[in-house]
Amino acid sequence: MRDFLKYTLATFVGLLLFIGAGVIGLVILLFALGSSDSGPTVADKSVLVLDLSTNITDANPTPSPNQILRGVLSGDRNDSISLRSVLQSIEQATQDKRIVGLYLRGDMAGTTQGSAVLKEVRGALENFRKAGKPIYAYGMNWEEREYYLGSVANKVILNPFGNLEMNGLRSEMVFLSGALKKYGVGVQVTRVGKYKAAVEPFLLTKMSPESREDTQKLLNDVWDYYLTSVSKDRKLTPKDFQTIANDPTLQGILTPDKALKLKLIDQVAYSDEVIQELKGLTGSKEKDHTFRQVSLTDYATTLDPARSSKNQIAIAYAEGEIVDGQGGDGQIGSVSFAQKLRDLRLDNNVKAVVLRVNSPGGSATASEVIQRELVLTRKVKPVVVSMGSVAASGGYWISAYADKIFAQPNTITGSIGVFGQLFNFQKLANNNGITWDTAKTSLYADSQTVSRPKTPQELAVVQTAVDRIYDIFLTKVAEGRKLSKPSVREIAQGRVWSGIRAKQIGLVDELGGLEDAIQDAVKLAKLGDDWEVEDYPRAESFETWLLEKFSPPAKDAKTKLDPLTAQIQIFQKELNALKAMNDPMGIYARLPYDLKID
Repeated sequence: MRDFLKYTLATFVGLLLFIGAGVIGLVILLFALGSSDSGPTVADKSVLVLDLSTNITDANPTPSPNQILRGVLSGDRNDSISLRSVLQSIEQATQDKRIVGLYLRGDMAGTTQGSAVLKEVRGALENFRKAGKPIYAYGMNWEEREYYLGSVANKVILNPFGNLEMNGLRSEMVFLSGALKKYGVGVQVTRVGKYKAAVEPFLLTKMSPESREDTQKLLNDVWDYYLTSVSKDRKLTPKDFQTIANDPTLQGILTPDKALKLKLIDQVAYSDEVIQELKGLTGSKEKDHTFRQVSLTDYATTLDPARSSKNQIAIAYAEGEIVDGQGGDGQIGSVSFAQKLRDLRLDNNVKAVVLRVNSPGGSATASEVIQRELVLTRKVKPVVVSMGSVAASGGYWISAYADKIFAQPNTITGSIGVFGQLFNFQKLANNNGITWDTAKTSLYADSQTVSRPKTPQELAVVQTAVDRIYDIFLTKVAEGRKLSKPSVREIAQGRVWSGIRAKQIGLVDELGGLEDAIQDAVKLAKLGDDWEVEDYPRAESFETWLLEKFSPPAKDAKTKLDPLTAQIQIFQKELNALKAMNDPMGIYARLPYDLKID
């Protein structure tokens, strides 16, 4: 037995040494490969290429090792780039004498960036064009999102086989109440605010009059801003675009020839013809396969080094559902995010915090935990909020006490209201032969059960809690925004506002983007030119670098989902939002489900 153990141990140790030597050798090899890679070369007279299929995120894309490994094994890469990288790349390219133009191509199928992010990118493109450098935009089948960016170009080109959609915006809500009733799932709700429509998908089969009114006003604001932006660059009027969208002969879908006739585009051409024109711009030879170019994602790696200073402006990204606890991917966990703010508050090198919020809200308890840390942080250093595409309900809760709040005109914000949502599975269980029986020591010992509906007395208790939290919400908004409580009550009620309206009623201080918020934080901290920006959380660069060395080249385009799969994913998103509802009191400050504008 002793020899057996000895030889087994020797074999085990040898195996460990073999594996360890292999891993060390692999790392050394990869370092050698990495060090020999000096990055992309930007040739003189190059065109900066922005592929619209690239996903633009608020925070730096930092996939977990598991996500990276899955991408390596499946052959897919995470084609994402942060908003700040996009803005800084376009700004640098504007001054870079090697860059002679910019080329927008492709479509946004499969991307998730919202309208406020696109507003910031569009602003950077406008500055590029004003500097005297041409922008070419080319697409096959473009919808409103693509056209919003493309319309800023000097020349907008559509493929002869393509189409341009210009039929307006819509917000489509999924209602689950029929399915819940069919399968025997009971739903009881308590809420404050007649416009707080987040519970309606579980109670109704269509929008309530209040919800429809609120959503319609929001759509009108966003659409009006859209029309104002694109019509100015196309030298048309908003009325011209509205007439096109309402034309019964077009039904919102324009053929290339029709789009050209109506002056929405400048040219109809195949991609090889566009490449030929860009070859002329870059002085490429006829025998060259394509024009001299550098992708924006590659160009971002050549950005000038960031300013170096001990004075940091920390950007904390609050992106996703607000949930109680640590949270997971795509969520803002109260414990983890509060700790992040606490660390920034205690870090003497951090002179100001920019809180970038892109969240529909969620748990009221979690929102309060996060807001408390923001209040404490503001006592020792400036805190400025930059609202992304959505910063509403719980997303507004965590923003209310900032020194200043920035939003884009098309940001979705407000939704100041709360609700309680209580499920029971009595009928579902009974229909399948399952019953419950209860023994208890006190009258309300089983008040939290899901085996039966709540009694009127139990619902009254929950309603009292909802009323109390709503009153707290109103008080916090009034204090944070320096408004009277009656005036906040008037604009609350769960109503959703565009950034434009939010500024008019005092919920937002300034219209602007992330860079505007950073500059304001610098001013409040009185840093002059001695400062640098630091993103939190920081990227896990080494593991990303190590595994990406095994990644295949990025695919040229993303596959557009078929309608059935797309609808199933919408249902899945609704269910995921339901799973994220983990408030310990069952009370939420959240937007209506999937308030998405298309």
